[in-house]
Amino acid sequence: MSERIPGLHPIETASIDEIRSLQLDRLRATLNHAYSKIRHYKESFDAAGVHPDDLRDLSDLAKFPFLVKDDLRANYPFGMFAYPTSELARIHASSGTTGKPTVVGYTANDVSMWADVMARSMYAAGARPGMKVHIAYGYGLFTGGLGAHYGAERLGAMVIPMSGGQTEKQVQLIADFEPDVIMVTPSYMLALADEMDRQGLTKDKCSIRYGIFGAEPWTNEMRSSIEARTGLSAVDIYGLSEVIGPGVANECVETKDGLHIWEDHFYPEIINPETGAVLPDGEFGELVFTSLTKEALPIIRYRTRDLTRLMPGTARSMRRMEKVTGRSDDMLIIRGVNVFPTQIEELILKDARLAPHYQLEIGKDGSMDTLTINVEGKPGCDDGTRAAAAKDLSHLVKSYIGVTAAVNVLNEGAVERSFGKAKRVVDLRKS
Repeated sequence: MSERIPGLHPIETASIDEIRSLQLDRLRATLNHAYSKIRHYKESFDAAGVHPDDLRDLSDLAKFPFLVKDDLRANYPFGMFAYPTSELARIHASSGTTGKPTVVGYTANDVSMWADVMARSMYAAGARPGMKVHIAYGYGLFTGGLGAHYGAERLGAMVIPMSGGQTEKQVQLIADFEPDVIMVTPSYMLALADEMDRQGLTKDKCSIRYGIFGAEPWTNEMRSSIEARTGLSAVDIYGLSEVIGPGVANECVETKDGLHIWEDHFYPEIINPETGAVLPDGEFGELVFTSLTKEALPIIRYRTRDLTRLMPGTARSMRRMEKVTGRSDDMLIIRGVNVFPTQIEELILKDARLAPHYQLEIGKDGSMDTLTINVEGKPGCDDGTRAAAAKDLSHLVKSYIGVTAAVNVLNEGAVERSFGKAKRVVDLRKS
């Protein structure tokens, strides 16, 4: 049965003891469901010498083995499902860049729960019934578009299902339809902002009040840039297809101090990415999720590879996760230095001469790795301004990150735009 929408669900403001009691009950049921229905879980639990009955406290979850993306790929396409496909309502798949995609299934109850947490996320972000929601996430096997669509309908909003691409038409429809909310990747929002400038849709004329941005890491500096250019209030949404899709966690518009995890459906842990040891709240590490209510594809201790920390609740009772700053498997190692694209993004966005469109190229000079930063200058930059900005950015990257980088400050439009997740890194070593 779906929760009461709109408004706060009682669990969002429940006591911590009430939330933990509910989690323990649901976690016991999920472990038994996974063990009895899915061969992979039975074999992995047995190999680790654990049984669902061993869970007496939430801390006992640490005894159970992790699930990684390779496990899902090894059971491609339907080996991780708890039910035959004839009993499922939906299939999605990840946009994985290597190997086979990871396939996820949903029962009708799973789809309804997903709509609930998406509506809850949108409400936290400022959306309300009767508002118009422009969805520029891609539709199809990617979970973004349909997840946002069903959540907006559950909330009672009017949906504009634009999907990605057709940037000029996107802006035309924003001007004509006057949506209150936009849901899109932050990098594509910047491309839309560029097109708004070209079409003369200034922030004082733009109807959009709230932007719900996800599907890729982005910084608070990018938030400030988007808000300054468009006049909307930008909040972060988090999710991944293996766990449910978008709607696992969301920032609250009144605080914007991290993403509240909907802990009645998804149990978080932070682990040391090298040892797998569980870390206490407040420590920085890799985010791990266990689903508590999923039927078709229960997820037990899934290693997301996203790096963050857990913090106490503020606007809601449930714990917050800090904005994801990078991924343990997306980390670049340049001449022995660990580099995340978001570190460079922060430096770019602090320079008023530079536009927030960039791409990193990793190459080789003999046996040594090289880093080249291709970034656009703001419109109107002359050659001297671009050269000075390039020199300054190279100096800052060396000073703050510790790696030498060549910087090319390019003309407007020189960096390829993305309609979905931005392609921030080009690894020429693989060519």
